Amino acid sequence: MQLYNDYTLKIYNSSTAEKETFVPITEGNIGMYVCGPTVYSHVHLGNVRTFMSFDVIYRYLLHLGYKVRYVRNITDAGHLTDDGDVNNDRFVKQSRLEKLEPMEVVQKYTVDFHNVLNLFNFLPPTIEPTATGHIVEQIELIQKLIKKGFAYESQGSVYFDVIAYNQKGLNYGELNNRNIDELIANTRDLDGQNEKRNPQDFALWKHASPAHIMRWNSPWGAGFPGWHLECTAMSTKYLGDRFDIHGGGMDLKFPHHECEIAQGKGCNDTPPVNYWMHANMLTMNGLRMSKTTGNYILPMQLLTGENTFFEKSFNANIVRFCFLQAHYRSVLDISNDAMMASEKGFNRLMEGLALLDTISVQDKSSIDVLAWKNACYEAMNDDFNTPILIANLFEGIRFANLLNDKRASITNADLELLKNTLHTFIFDVLGIRNEKTTSNSSAKLEGVIEMLIGMRNDARANKNWVLSDQIRDNLANLGIQLKDGKDGTTFTY
Repeated sequence: MQLYNDYTLKIYNSSTAEKETFVPITEGNIGMYVCGPTVYSHVHLGNVRTFMSFDVIYRYLLHLGYKVRYVRNITDAGHLTDDGDVNNDRFVKQSRLEKLEPMEVVQKYTVDFHNVLNLFNFLPPTIEPTATGHIVEQIELIQKLIKKGFAYESQGSVYFDVIAYNQKGLNYGELNNRNIDELIANTRDLDGQNEKRNPQDFALWKHASPAHIMRWNSPWGAGFPGWHLECTAMSTKYLGDRFDIHGGGMDLKFPHHECEIAQGKGCNDTPPVNYWMHANMLTMNGLRMSKTTGNYILPMQLLTGENTFFEKSFNANIVRFCFLQAHYRSVLDISNDAMMASEKGFNRLMEGLALLDTISVQDKSSIDVLAWKNACYEAMNDDFNTPILIANLFEGIRFANLLNDKRASITNADLELLKNTLHTFIFDVLGIRNEKTTSNSSAKLEGVIEMLIGMRNDARANKNWVLSDQIRDNLANLGIQLKDGKDGTTFTY
């Protein structure tokens, strides 16, 4: 099936600030890279929103018949904060807090990341490379940049030379429409302190002090790669010097993606990406989500109801449906009212879908199903406009109610087209999990969970706390949360 020849897909390109007709570099094939998580803590809800946006984009491109190589990285190498203090390295801090090796922290939160995304029915990427698995490639890129005059070594660290880059006719700041004078005026010289030639230069390789746990040998001494470098190394390795789509959160647009462009052009003499795509932020109750203010919730807390912001727990399908009612480039605000409204809307969608199985066919259709189907495609072809798509899906449900009330008629062919189109966009494109098809396996899973809860209760009665905790923790690692109460133990997944 090659639907992509039948439709014109337009994508908003952050680098031009315009919607552009999508033309892949190689016909029928797409290379897409999305910046993945830094796995030093639980994945937060804003990350889920970003990755969900690109999951839908990936799903739709596959539906259109493209062969997509989707690369989403895992950042498992330490980042220093702006002050360059090893004690502020995220992985080092978390490893000390949890009394674990840094790679134990990485493994723990990589598993958590995958479990959360599985609950929300994400498709896995084609390739999921890690920063630590590509140290050699990063060192090779640094050597290439030094040789071409775009980088320099200083006290065991290596920095990208932004001034030298601009002096060669290139433009650091092009993605964010910033000029070099503005960047110089707004740059604080914290990272690297006196090591850098220019305050706005960014680290490609950082010298590691003896206290730094995560370190690798390099031509410049023991150290670790800069954050921006890893994405350039992994994207170009698996997608080539120039590829179709690069995505990420709006917060990565500067400096991370700006640095990627500079590294790519500096190394390979070509812009690395044709279409830059950025998903907007998630807020809650009209305010930015922040741990420091307390306006913060983890994905599992939303699913289990163990929070003070929402009156009940919500199925992952409801959360996904809520998120996709906002365009990926718009700010999404969640609240108790928004989630409750999404639950009602979702249930109405599912009830209408089930209603179609009871409809009697006629010799003539009074509904233009083909025009409605084309409207669904037009929505997704307009920069993946899921809110408009969902509005069209509800129009399809309105057809179902008209047919059920005998106020409209439909032929067998049109009924099948209506049902197939609804199923395609709801389950395949939007990624809603089809609970109807998974009910049998869910029943079996719940039976196994109940058995394990019984074993855990026996262990607790026998004061075998090690086994009790092991059962609870193993289930948690699979995304199944136990909650002990006065009426016994309940679970959510």
